[in-house]
Amino acid sequence: MSNHRRRRHRHVRRRTQPGAIPGTIAPDPQSSRPQMQAFLYGKGELVEHAEVQLSEVGGLIGKQPVLWLNVDGLGDAATIETLGNLFHFHRLALEDVVNEHQRPKVDDYGEYLFIVVRMVHGLEQVTSEQLAIFLGPNYVVTFQGLPGDSLGPVRERLRQASGKIRDYGPDYLAYSLLDATIDGYYPVIEAISDRLELIEDETLAGGDEQTMQKLRTIKHELMTARRGIWPQREALGLLIRESHPQISAETRIYLRDCYDHVVQLIDLIEVYRELLMDLRDFYMSTVSNRINETMRVLTIVSTVFIPMTFIAGVYGMNFNPHISPWNMPELEWYYGYPFAIALMLGTVMFMVYYFRRQGWIRLRWLFPSPEPPRHPE
Repeated sequence: MSNHRRRRHRHVRRRTQPGAIPGTIAPDPQSSRPQMQAFLYGKGELVEHAEVQLSEVGGLIGKQPVLWLNVDGLGDAATIETLGNLFHFHRLALEDVVNEHQRPKVDDYGEYLFIVVRMVHGLEQVTSEQLAIFLGPNYVVTFQGLPGDSLGPVRERLRQASGKIRDYGPDYLAYSLLDATIDGYYPVIEAISDRLELIEDETLAGGDEQTMQKLRTIKHELMTARRGIWPQREALGLLIRESHPQISAETRIYLRDCYDHVVQLIDLIEVYRELLMDLRDFYMSTVSNRINETMRVLTIVSTVFIPMTFIAGVYGMNFNPHISPWNMPELEWYYGYPFAIALMLGTVMFMVYYFRRQGWIRLRWLFPSPEPPRHPE
Protein backbone atom coordinates (compact mmCIF):
# COMPACT_ATOMS: atom_id res chain seq x y z
CA MET A 1 0.00 0.00 0.00
CA SER A 2 2.81 2.42 0.85
CA ASN A 3 4.59 1.77 -2.44
CA HIS A 4 1.37 2.39 -4.35
CA ARG A 5 0.83 5.63 -2.45
CA ARG A 6 4.36 6.80 -3.27
CA ARG A 7 3.89 6.08 -6.96
CA ARG A 8 0.62 7.96 -7.06
CA HIS A 9 2.14 10.91 -5.20
CA ARG A 10 4.74 11.37 -7.94
CA HIS A 11 2.04 12.30 -10.45
CA VAL A 12 1.49 16.02 -11.01
CA ARG A 13 -2.15 17.01 -10.64
CA ARG A 14 -3.22 20.61 -11.10
CA ARG A 15 -6.16 21.75 -9.03
CA THR A 16 -7.27 24.44 -11.49
CA GLN A 17 -9.26 23.62 -14.59
CA PRO A 18 -7.70 24.18 -18.03
CA GLY A 19 -8.30 27.77 -19.10
CA ALA A 20 -8.69 29.07 -15.55
CA ILE A 21 -7.98 32.73 -14.81
CA PRO A 22 -4.21 33.33 -14.38
CA GLY A 23 -3.35 33.91 -10.75
CA THR A 24 -6.07 31.64 -9.37
CA ILE A 25 -5.05 30.55 -5.87
CA ALA A 26 -6.27 26.99 -5.36
CA PRO A 27 -4.43 25.36 -2.43
CA ASP A 28 -4.43 21.67 -1.73
CA PRO A 29 -7.48 20.90 0.45
CA GLN A 30 -5.42 18.30 2.34
CA SER A 31 -2.73 20.83 3.23
CA SER A 32 -2.55 22.15 6.79
CA ARG A 33 -3.51 25.67 7.75
CA PRO A 34 -0.71 28.25 7.68
CA GLN A 35 1.41 28.68 10.80
CA MET A 36 3.81 31.63 10.80
CA GLN A 37 7.13 32.25 12.52
CA ALA A 38 9.01 35.56 12.36
CA PHE A 39 12.59 36.74 12.96
CA LEU A 40 13.25 40.47 13.14
CA TYR A 41 16.88 41.44 13.47
CA GLY A 42 19.59 43.97 12.87
CA LYS A 43 23.27 44.08 13.74
CA GLY A 44 22.75 44.13 17.49
CA GLU A 45 19.21 42.91 18.09
CA LEU A 46 17.06 39.87 17.36
CA VAL A 47 13.37 39.47 18.09
CA GLU A 48 11.84 36.05 17.49
CA HIS A 49 8.11 35.36 17.32
CA ALA A 50 7.41 31.63 17.46
CA GLU A 51 3.75 32.14 16.52
CA VAL A 52 2.54 35.08 14.50
CA GLN A 53 -1.11 35.84 13.81
CA LEU A 54 -2.15 37.15 10.43
CA SER A 55 -3.31 40.45 11.96
CA GLU A 56 0.17 41.02 13.42
CA VAL A 57 2.14 40.68 10.19
CA GLY A 58 1.51 44.23 9.00
CA GLY A 59 3.02 45.67 12.17
CA LEU A 60 6.21 43.65 11.75
CA ILE A 61 7.10 45.05 8.34
CA GLY A 62 9.84 47.69 8.64
CA LYS A 63 10.20 47.29 12.41
CA GLN A 64 13.75 45.98 12.04
CA PRO A 65 16.25 46.15 9.16
CA VAL A 66 15.45 42.54 8.18
CA LEU A 67 12.24 40.54 8.58
CA TRP A 68 12.12 36.80 7.94
CA LEU A 69 8.57 35.49 7.90
CA ASN A 70 8.27 31.72 7.47
CA VAL A 71 4.87 30.22 6.60
CA ASP A 72 4.29 26.48 7.20
CA GLY A 73 1.15 25.16 5.55
CA LEU A 74 -0.68 26.34 2.45
CA GLY A 75 -4.21 25.19 3.16
CA ASP A 76 -5.92 28.58 3.44
CA ALA A 77 -6.27 30.67 0.28
CA ALA A 78 -7.48 33.72 2.23
CA THR A 79 -4.31 33.83 4.33
CA ILE A 80 -2.11 33.51 1.24
CA GLU A 81 -4.00 36.34 -0.50
CA THR A 82 -3.77 38.58 2.59
CA LEU A 83 -0.02 38.06 2.84
CA GLY A 84 0.28 38.81 -0.86
CA ASN A 85 -1.57 42.09 -0.42
CA LEU A 86 0.57 43.10 2.57
CA PHE A 87 3.84 42.54 0.69
CA HIS A 88 2.43 43.41 -2.77
CA PHE A 89 3.20 40.00 -4.26
CA HIS A 90 2.00 39.26 -7.78
CA ARG A 91 -0.87 36.79 -8.00
CA LEU A 92 1.04 34.66 -10.51
CA ALA A 93 3.76 34.19 -7.89
CA LEU A 94 1.14 33.31 -5.26
CA GLU A 95 -0.35 30.78 -7.68
CA ASP A 96 3.07 29.15 -8.00
CA VAL A 97 3.36 29.08 -4.21
CA VAL A 98 0.26 26.93 -3.71
CA ASN A 99 0.95 24.73 -6.77
CA GLU A 100 3.81 22.82 -5.18
CA HIS A 101 5.07 21.05 -8.28
CA GLN A 102 7.02 24.04 -9.60
CA ARG A 103 10.42 23.63 -11.18
CA PRO A 104 13.22 25.48 -9.32
CA LYS A 105 13.45 28.94 -10.85
CA VAL A 106 14.06 32.65 -10.29
CA ASP A 107 11.52 35.30 -11.34
CA ASP A 108 12.34 39.00 -11.16
CA TYR A 109 9.31 41.14 -10.27
CA GLY A 110 11.21 44.40 -9.98
CA GLU A 111 10.88 45.22 -6.29
CA TYR A 112 11.46 41.64 -5.20
CA LEU A 113 12.75 38.29 -6.43
CA PHE A 114 10.66 35.14 -6.39
CA ILE A 115 12.85 32.03 -5.94
CA VAL A 116 11.59 28.45 -5.97
CA VAL A 117 13.78 25.58 -4.77
CA ARG A 118 13.10 22.05 -3.60
CA MET A 119 14.09 20.49 -0.28
CA VAL A 120 14.56 16.76 0.27
CA HIS A 121 13.85 14.89 3.50
CA GLY A 122 14.32 11.38 4.80
CA LEU A 123 17.23 8.97 4.92
CA GLU A 124 15.24 5.77 4.35
CA GLN A 125 12.41 7.19 2.22
CA VAL A 126 13.31 10.32 0.27
CA THR A 127 10.58 12.91 -0.24
CA SER A 128 10.69 16.33 -1.89
CA GLU A 129 9.07 19.57 -0.81
CA GLN A 130 8.85 22.98 -2.45
CA LEU A 131 10.29 26.06 -0.75
CA ALA A 132 9.18 29.42 -2.16
CA ILE A 133 11.29 32.47 -1.23
CA PHE A 134 10.34 36.12 -1.71
CA LEU A 135 13.40 38.39 -1.41
CA GLY A 136 12.53 42.06 -0.97
CA PRO A 137 14.41 45.20 0.08
CA ASN A 138 14.01 44.53 3.81
CA TYR A 139 12.30 41.18 4.11
CA VAL A 140 12.44 37.50 3.21
CA VAL A 141 9.17 35.57 3.14
CA THR A 142 9.28 31.77 2.77
CA PHE A 143 6.42 29.39 2.10
CA GLN A 144 6.50 25.62 2.54
CA GLY A 145 3.76 23.03 2.58
CA LEU A 146 4.64 21.05 5.70
CA PRO A 147 6.30 21.74 9.06
CA GLY A 148 9.86 20.56 9.31
CA ASP A 149 12.66 21.59 6.99
CA SER A 150 16.43 21.83 6.60
CA LEU A 151 16.55 25.47 7.70
CA GLY A 152 17.24 24.76 11.37
CA PRO A 153 20.95 25.75 11.15
CA VAL A 154 19.96 29.17 9.79
CA ARG A 155 17.63 29.76 12.74
CA GLU A 156 20.35 28.77 15.19
CA ARG A 157 22.86 31.11 13.54
CA LEU A 158 20.36 33.92 13.94
CA ARG A 159 19.77 33.09 17.60
CA GLN A 160 23.46 32.68 18.42
CA ALA A 161 24.60 35.60 16.21
CA SER A 162 27.24 33.28 14.71
CA GLY A 163 28.87 34.23 11.46
CA LYS A 164 27.87 37.33 9.55
CA ILE A 165 24.20 36.61 9.08
CA ARG A 166 23.01 39.39 11.41
CA ASP A 167 25.48 41.90 9.99
CA TYR A 168 24.19 41.65 6.43
CA GLY A 169 20.90 42.31 4.73
CA PRO A 170 18.07 40.10 3.51
CA ASP A 171 20.08 38.98 0.46
CA TYR A 172 22.57 37.20 2.73
CA LEU A 173 19.65 35.59 4.59
CA ALA A 174 18.25 34.35 1.29
CA TYR A 175 21.69 32.95 0.42
CA SER A 176 21.81 31.19 3.80
CA LEU A 177 18.42 29.61 3.16
CA LEU A 178 19.52 28.43 -0.29
CA ASP A 179 22.78 27.08 1.13
CA ALA A 180 20.98 25.17 3.90
CA THR A 181 18.52 23.74 1.39
CA ILE A 182 21.32 22.53 -0.90
CA ASP A 183 23.38 21.14 1.99
CA GLY A 184 20.32 19.16 3.03
CA TYR A 185 20.87 16.97 -0.04
CA TYR A 186 24.22 15.67 1.19
CA PRO A 187 23.02 13.40 4.04
CA VAL A 188 20.28 12.05 1.77
CA ILE A 189 22.75 11.24 -1.02
CA GLU A 190 25.21 9.73 1.47
CA ALA A 191 22.46 7.50 2.89
CA ILE A 192 21.62 6.33 -0.64
CA SER A 193 25.32 5.60 -1.20
CA ASP A 194 25.47 3.45 1.94
CA ARG A 195 22.36 1.53 0.86
CA LEU A 196 23.85 0.95 -2.59
CA GLU A 197 26.98 -0.52 -1.01
CA LEU A 198 24.87 -2.96 1.02
CA ILE A 199 22.88 -3.94 -2.07
CA GLU A 200 26.14 -4.42 -3.98
CA ASP A 201 27.31 -6.88 -1.32
CA GLU A 202 23.96 -8.67 -1.47
CA THR A 203 24.15 -8.85 -5.27
CA LEU A 204 27.67 -10.30 -5.18
CA ALA A 205 26.41 -12.90 -2.71
CA GLY A 206 23.62 -13.91 -5.08
CA GLY A 207 20.82 -11.55 -4.04
CA ASP A 208 17.26 -12.50 -3.20
CA GLU A 209 13.71 -11.58 -4.13
CA GLN A 210 13.95 -8.20 -2.38
CA THR A 211 17.06 -7.01 -4.21
CA MET A 212 15.23 -5.77 -7.30
CA GLN A 213 12.60 -4.02 -5.17
CA LYS A 214 15.36 -2.22 -3.24
CA LEU A 215 16.98 -1.14 -6.48
CA ARG A 216 13.67 0.20 -7.81
CA THR A 217 13.10 2.17 -4.60
CA ILE A 218 16.55 3.77 -4.76
CA LYS A 219 16.01 4.52 -8.45
CA HIS A 220 12.87 6.55 -7.67
CA GLU A 221 14.63 8.32 -4.79
CA LEU A 222 17.54 9.31 -7.04
CA MET A 223 15.03 10.58 -9.59
CA THR A 224 13.38 12.68 -6.86
CA ALA A 225 16.73 14.15 -5.81
CA ARG A 226 17.75 14.76 -9.42
CA ARG A 227 14.50 16.56 -10.27
CA GLY A 228 15.05 18.77 -7.24
CA ILE A 229 18.73 19.66 -7.65
CA TRP A 230 19.25 19.71 -11.41
CA PRO A 231 17.16 22.86 -12.22
CA GLN A 232 18.69 24.69 -9.24
CA ARG A 233 21.95 24.97 -11.16
CA GLU A 234 20.17 27.07 -13.78
CA ALA A 235 18.40 29.17 -11.15
CA LEU A 236 21.63 29.90 -9.26
CA GLY A 237 23.34 30.68 -12.55
CA LEU A 238 20.77 33.41 -13.17
CA LEU A 239 21.35 34.90 -9.70
CA ILE A 240 25.12 34.92 -10.28
CA ARG A 241 25.25 36.18 -13.86
CA GLU A 242 22.46 38.76 -13.89
CA SER A 243 22.48 41.91 -11.83
CA HIS A 244 19.62 42.25 -9.34
CA PRO A 245 19.22 45.24 -7.01
CA GLN A 246 18.16 42.91 -4.21
CA ILE A 247 21.50 41.02 -4.27
CA SER A 248 24.78 42.74 -3.48
CA ALA A 249 28.07 41.95 -5.17
CA GLU A 250 29.46 40.40 -1.97
CA THR A 251 26.48 38.06 -1.58
CA ARG A 252 26.85 37.03 -5.23
CA ILE A 253 30.30 35.67 -4.31
CA TYR A 254 28.71 33.41 -1.69
CA LEU A 255 26.15 32.24 -4.24
CA ARG A 256 29.02 30.91 -6.35
CA ASP A 257 29.79 28.50 -3.52
CA CYS A 258 26.17 27.29 -3.64
CA TYR A 259 26.54 26.79 -7.37
CA ASP A 260 29.65 24.64 -6.82
CA HIS A 261 27.75 22.50 -4.31
CA VAL A 262 24.91 22.02 -6.76
CA VAL A 263 27.31 20.88 -9.50
CA GLN A 264 28.96 18.47 -7.07
CA LEU A 265 25.61 17.01 -6.04
CA ILE A 266 24.60 16.56 -9.67
CA ASP A 267 27.84 14.67 -10.34
CA LEU A 268 27.26 12.43 -7.31
CA ILE A 269 23.69 11.67 -8.34
CA GLU A 270 24.79 10.78 -11.87
CA VAL A 271 27.52 8.49 -10.54
CA TYR A 272 25.08 6.70 -8.25
CA ARG A 273 22.55 6.38 -11.07
CA GLU A 274 25.18 4.66 -13.21
CA LEU A 275 26.13 2.41 -10.29
CA LEU A 276 22.46 1.59 -9.80
CA MET A 277 22.05 0.61 -13.45
CA ASP A 278 25.21 -1.53 -13.28
CA LEU A 279 23.93 -3.29 -10.16
CA ARG A 280 20.58 -3.93 -11.80
CA ASP A 281 22.23 -5.37 -14.92
CA PHE A 282 24.58 -7.47 -12.79
CA TYR A 283 21.70 -8.79 -10.71
CA MET A 284 19.70 -9.68 -13.82
CA SER A 285 22.78 -11.43 -15.25
CA THR A 286 23.22 -13.34 -12.00
CA VAL A 287 19.60 -14.45 -12.04
CA SER A 288 19.86 -15.43 -15.71
CA ASN A 289 23.06 -17.41 -15.10
CA ARG A 290 21.45 -19.13 -12.14
CA ILE A 291 18.50 -20.16 -14.30
CA ASN A 292 20.83 -21.35 -17.06
CA GLU A 293 22.79 -23.46 -14.59
CA THR A 294 19.58 -24.99 -13.30
CA MET A 295 18.32 -25.71 -16.80
CA ARG A 296 21.69 -27.27 -17.69
CA VAL A 297 21.53 -29.61 -14.71
CA LEU A 298 17.96 -30.59 -15.53
CA THR A 299 18.89 -31.14 -19.17
CA ILE A 300 21.84 -33.35 -18.21
CA VAL A 301 19.65 -35.40 -15.87
CA SER A 302 16.97 -35.78 -18.53
CA THR A 303 19.56 -36.76 -21.13
CA VAL A 304 21.03 -39.38 -18.82
CA PHE A 305 17.65 -40.98 -18.20
CA ILE A 306 16.64 -41.09 -21.89
CA PRO A 307 18.65 -44.29 -22.74
CA MET A 308 17.56 -45.86 -19.47
CA THR A 309 13.95 -45.21 -20.41
CA PHE A 310 14.55 -46.66 -23.87
CA ILE A 311 16.08 -49.85 -22.47
CA ALA A 312 13.33 -50.23 -19.88
CA GLY A 313 10.72 -49.65 -22.60
CA VAL A 314 12.20 -52.30 -24.90
CA TYR A 315 12.34 -54.97 -22.21
CA GLY A 316 9.03 -53.93 -20.75
CA MET A 317 6.94 -54.71 -23.86
CA ASN A 318 6.50 -58.37 -22.69
CA PHE A 319 6.89 -60.03 -26.10
CA ASN A 320 6.31 -63.79 -26.07
CA PRO A 321 9.30 -65.36 -27.86
CA HIS A 322 7.16 -68.39 -28.85
CA ILE A 323 4.63 -66.20 -30.69
CA SER A 324 6.75 -63.26 -31.90
CA PRO A 325 8.75 -63.88 -35.11
CA TRP A 326 11.61 -61.96 -33.52
CA ASN A 327 13.71 -63.90 -31.05
CA MET A 328 14.54 -62.03 -27.81
CA PRO A 329 16.68 -64.50 -25.85
CA GLU A 330 17.07 -62.02 -22.94
CA LEU A 331 13.41 -62.55 -21.96
CA GLU A 332 14.03 -66.15 -20.89
CA TRP A 333 17.70 -65.79 -20.00
CA TYR A 334 18.50 -66.43 -16.35
CA TYR A 335 20.72 -63.34 -16.17
CA GLY A 336 18.47 -61.18 -18.36
CA TYR A 337 17.31 -58.88 -15.56
CA PRO A 338 20.81 -58.24 -14.13
CA PHE A 339 22.02 -57.71 -17.70
CA ALA A 340 19.39 -55.01 -18.30
CA ILE A 341 20.29 -53.23 -15.03
CA ALA A 342 23.99 -53.42 -15.83
CA LEU A 343 23.34 -52.09 -19.32
CA MET A 344 21.47 -49.13 -17.88
CA LEU A 345 24.18 -48.37 -15.32
CA GLY A 346 26.91 -48.74 -17.89
CA THR A 347 25.15 -46.36 -20.24
CA VAL A 348 24.74 -43.80 -17.45
CA MET A 349 28.40 -44.06 -16.43
CA PHE A 350 29.55 -43.68 -20.02
CA MET A 351 27.36 -40.59 -20.60
CA VAL A 352 28.48 -38.96 -17.34
CA TYR A 353 32.12 -39.62 -18.27
CA TYR A 354 31.59 -38.21 -21.75
CA PHE A 355 29.78 -35.10 -20.48
CA ARG A 356 32.53 -34.60 -17.92
CA ARG A 357 35.22 -34.75 -20.59
CA GLN A 358 33.31 -32.25 -22.73
CA GLY A 359 32.97 -29.84 -19.81
CA TRP A 360 29.19 -30.01 -19.84
CA ILE A 361 28.94 -31.25 -16.26
CA ARG A 362 30.86 -30.30 -13.16
CA LEU A 363 31.33 -32.25 -9.97
CA ARG A 364 30.62 -29.15 -7.86
CA TRP A 365 26.98 -29.45 -8.93
CA LEU A 366 26.80 -32.79 -7.15
CA PHE A 367 29.30 -32.06 -4.37
CA PRO A 368 29.28 -28.32 -3.64
CA SER A 369 32.16 -27.06 -1.56
CA PRO A 370 31.21 -25.65 1.86
CA GLU A 371 31.46 -21.90 2.35
CA PRO A 372 34.53 -20.75 4.29
CA PRO A 373 33.82 -19.57 7.82
CA ARG A 374 33.38 -15.85 8.22
CA HIS A 375 35.72 -14.19 10.65
CA PRO A 376 34.24 -11.43 12.76
CA GLU A 377 35.61 -7.99 12.04
